[in-house]
Amino acid sequence: MFNILVLEDDELFASTLEDFLSEEGFAVDLAFNGEECLDLNYEKKYDLYIFDINVPKINGLDLLKQLRNAGDETPSIFLTSYKDKDTLHEGFLNGCDDYLKKPVDLDELILRIKALLKRNKKQFEIVSLSPTLSFNPETKRVLEKGIDLNLSVKITDLLELFIENRGSIVTKEMIISKLWNMDEEYSEGSIRVYINHIKKLLGKESILNVKGIGYKVEF
Repeated sequence: MFNILVLEDDELFASTLEDFLSEEGFAVDLAFNGEECLDLNYEKKYDLYIFDINVPKINGLDLLKQLRNAGDETPSIFLTSYKDKDTLHEGFLNGCDDYLKKPVDLDELILRIKALLKRNKKQFEIVSLSPTLSFNPETKRVLEKGIDLNLSVKITDLLELFIENRGSIVTKEMIISKLWNMDEEYSEGSIRVYINHIKKLLGKESILNVKGIGYKVEF
């Protein structure tokens, strides 16, 4: 059974989430403020976080940042009433994997949850990229006929992000969140260089530019 930690200060909505997720077969713990959420996190290991952003004591953005800085890579979904791009951008920079805007469609939420958990379960399986190329997510190394290509950390991180989102669109915000910490500067030029390197490995049609949004992963 998967364990989910929900941070939500609206007690009625939190209770609704708890009932819905429990019926779907998940074990659910509720926290109504950031400090309570942090305490529960120290007591138990979770498979997924579902965080509201605007909660008392420690908001969801700051809380996830703390957890990520401590090396906690648990998949996370933000539920938020915020609609401005800056807040959503900050969410991805702080390490969130997905978000849904309130009011939340529970059927859509369960689809997002299952996709994240499935992706996380497969994170340590060797991935075949071509007849000669493979990617080891545990060591984050790309091998050609079993020989390590010694690619840079950022290239392998970006490749991992693309592998996790095959057949989907990867936004620029997702790339920035994956490759750079909050206090690091990023550049558009660097992103293009890393993407071009992956295209050389997998073929130039493997990553397609989606103007104004990001990249479509086709390999």
